[in-house]
Amino acid sequence: MLRMTSSPSLLCSNLDAARIAALRLGSAAAVDILTVASTGSTNADLLAAVHENPLHMRPTLLAAQMQTAGRGRAGRVWHSAPDAALTFSLAWKFQCPLQRLAGLPLAVGVTLAEALTALGQTVQLKWPNDLLQDGAKLGGILIETVSGKQAELQAADGAKDINSTTWAVIGIGLNLALPAELRSQFNSANATALLAIEREQLLAALLNKLATALQAFERDGFAAFAARWNAYHAYEDQAVNILDRDQVLQQGVARGVDATGRLLLDTEDGRITVMAGDVSLRLQA
Repeated sequence: MLRMTSSPSLLCSNLDAARIAALRLGSAAAVDILTVASTGSTNADLLAAVHENPLHMRPTLLAAQMQTAGRGRAGRVWHSAPDAALTFSLAWKFQCPLQRLAGLPLAVGVTLAEALTALGQTVQLKWPNDLLQDGAKLGGILIETVSGKQAELQAADGAKDINSTTWAVIGIGLNLALPAELRSQFNSANATALLAIEREQLLAALLNKLATALQAFERDGFAAFAARWNAYHAYEDQAVNILDRDQVLQQGVARGVDATGRLLLDTEDGRITVMAGDVSLRLQA
């Protein structure tokens, strides 16, 4: 049973789960759809569900009208308010070990970019896991995993080959609007919003693309997505800094990503590759 990190009185939603389900196509039809008005974190809810029942959990999309404890990379807070953002997580089981998932956040990013482009949006990608619109942040991705070995510790009955599986909980936040109570927390030039699109239609469109893409990723890895990601690269051929806790680690010209999702950076000492980790990328002043 999925336990929400909010009080039971809040477990109602204006998001129509039945409409989202009716708009599923292809492999997305196997994904369970759950919607809530408010919860602490959709990622936390799905991670708890995977830990509780790893052998019988189904692929599940959980969408919340509001998150009260949303998280970004490196423990950063993801601010959201009712109707201001589309926040959802997708729990997906991969029939492969954890190390095979390198590049997954970037594959998810380009999939979202392609889906939004099909809906008439102009989107760019910022390495490693941000979506931009007109140079401002449109959304972000946070992926957390439960490996087969971790799941086995939670399972009452040990399943054969469980170590060759990995659950990924893919958390996504997209700005729909920036209400007054959040504007004071951001420079208005640093956040943007989607044009008015019915949320159920938007969720279904994203889910349909993600379900197909995740199957392709399991089969082919990030190499099948690299050229597509580079086509959306916001900072191609621009001078950037790589930072860790606001300290500059590397400087150079961004040249896209390689077949494993590493950033290609041309420095004064030649080309290097940068792993995603907790580092951040910023344009040089």
